Amino acid sequence: MAKVYSRTQRIGDQMQRELAQLIRREVKDPRVGLVTITAVDVSRDVGHAKIFITVMGQDSAEDIAQTLKVLNSAAGFLRMQLAREMKLRSVPQLHFHYDESVARGAHLSALIERAVAEDSQHQEGSSNLQAKE
Repeated sequence: MAKVYSRTQRIGDQMQRELAQLIRREVKDPRVGLVTITAVDVSRDVGHAKIFITVMGQDSAEDIAQTLKVLNSAAGFLRMQLAREMKLRSVPQLHFHYDESVARGAHLSALIERAVAEDSQHQEGSSNLQAKE
């Protein structure tokens, strides 16, 4: 059975590729660091697009908020540049959002590693006690 791949998903994928290049090349604001676009969710009527980003090296909420503010203010310019690159009748309005899933995944991974390390310490401690008896 063929995989269902809707038009909005194809538009979102192309927008993700184009925006990654446009942000790197065209946005000259020093407050914008290394931005990674993790996903683009295009509405069914292709009127709006939520762009989910992560920012490398900026962990504070203030830095992330500053980056989002700059990108959302440059959304009109980026939309105009997208219109030149993509062959669409109308380009969706861009709304940038921070993707917390990467940070949340790193936090959960650290918790798991800590739990495994504590468990191995308890195992070693109990095996040492049994060896002494």
